[in-house]
Amino acid sequence: MALLEVNNLNVSFRSRRGDVQAVRDLSFSVDTGRITALIGESGSGKSVAVLSLLGLVPTPPGSIDSGSAHFDGRDLLRMRPRELERIRGRDIAFVFQDPMTCLNPFMTIGRQLTEPLRYHQGVDRATARRRGLELLDEVGIRDPEQGFDAYPHQFSGGMRQRVMIAMALINEPRLLIADEPTTALDVTIQAQILELLAELQRKRDIGIVFISHDLAVVSDIADTIVVMREGEALEAGTREEIFQRPAHPYTRSLLAAIPTGSKPPAQQASKQHLLIVDDLVVEFRRNRGQVLRAVDDVSIELRRGTTLGLVGESGSGKSTIARAILRLVPAASGRVIFDGTEVTALGKRDMKEMRRRMQIIFQDPFASLNPRMTVYDTLAEPFLLHGLATRRDVGGKVLKLMEEVGLARGFARKYPHEFSGGQRQRIAIGRALATRPEFIVADEPVSALDVTIQAQILRLLEDLAREYRLTTLFISHDLAVVRQLADEVMVLREGKVVEYGPAGEVLGAPREDYTRDLLAAVPGKAFT
Repeated sequence: MALLEVNNLNVSFRSRRGDVQAVRDLSFSVDTGRITALIGESGSGKSVAVLSLLGLVPTPPGSIDSGSAHFDGRDLLRMRPRELERIRGRDIAFVFQDPMTCLNPFMTIGRQLTEPLRYHQGVDRATARRRGLELLDEVGIRDPEQGFDAYPHQFSGGMRQRVMIAMALINEPRLLIADEPTTALDVTIQAQILELLAELQRKRDIGIVFISHDLAVVSDIADTIVVMREGEALEAGTREEIFQRPAHPYTRSLLAAIPTGSKPPAQQASKQHLLIVDDLVVEFRRNRGQVLRAVDDVSIELRRGTTLGLVGESGSGKSTIARAILRLVPAASGRVIFDGTEVTALGKRDMKEMRRRMQIIFQDPFASLNPRMTVYDTLAEPFLLHGLATRRDVGGKVLKLMEEVGLARGFARKYPHEFSGGQRQRIAIGRALATRPEFIVADEPVSALDVTIQAQILRLLEDLAREYRLTTLFISHDLAVVRQLADEVMVLREGKVVEYGPAGEVLGAPREDYTRDLLAAVPGKAFT
């Protein structure tokens, strides 16, 4: 018998417009010592399905309409709340997507880590601490003693995710549910987390349900894959069957959306350098007079009409370089020259005109869009601010811009919260293009998007770059995406340039070990 056997699960939500079916007749199983992956885009019902098994879907408005979920011979869906409480965190544990929102910022790591152990097993503080330190060491926290007494903000994203995994394992569960545990992590940290999960699964012989929108990620660890769309399982099979012999057109479309190809050489790249950065240094002052050098003597020469990919792990200085070029953070030393003008020497009035020619697309469009402004107002603002339109004719320009970035005209009076992540990113791209800039910074614009939406945004950026002859600085930790877009690549580590040159050379035949390590960490190589 399987460790977990889900049959014909149906979950719905009550809304003002009637009932919405979130999960439809879903069936899947998880065996001890095996990994089953649930794959699909946002809204496909992956997370709702597993949350409903553990009584974590609020009822109302949620409702488990029918089905069964047998764990160790007992139906989770028929259990009373108190029975489920004894199973959650003890026999079945959960690793959530965003550890920063799941960890209490006012509690130390050690206190949060040992809380499930003390709740379920009633052990004393000393025993709990000893067990917690052992687990922190097992999941790769370098200094467990120091980490135990630290707070979440003192850890990186990858380290926080390791803490969440340790917390899930502290009661030695038999089933682990990992809900998008590597989304938006650096490629090397992502590889470490995936390797850690696979190693712990083998070592402890536990079953794992792995939820993701990224087929490339699960290709490295999953034994069985269930492909979901709109609450339904469209097909299921072994890893080899899904990747080598996909039966459903939707699965084939997900596979086709994985970025794998390299960009052909620029057809008409200008020999003129639009952007020159000389020996750029950016420093930040910490407490007690300490100085952190975030960018250390970085130089760039970017030809007009080309794309430079900045790659590296979190903290490597990618975004800081971009913000210093745009004068969003001050440079300690060095020069930024744009089309012959030294940007670092411009006054406030001249800098406003320069900003019309240099724009940025941020990573999180929901955070960068004003929630109180409609799409129309968001896109009209740069036209009016830079004197590119009047109140009388701005409407036509806004609607034309919406069409260019793939937004229906009927969306003009909607607010950001009414859009999906991909649609919000199209709004952010439209706002950046409103001033008809010559230079665009794209700072991780697709890192948290579904693979199919990511492919759409990348195609849009490619098309717009050709149409407007844009010069682009594309920031990403995803080397597969950079390989698709960039003419040249700069690899950064701790603020310094590790390697810099044509994309084909840097990504095809890297000279430095660090670059080779980044490439080795790219998921899904066996099936791409």
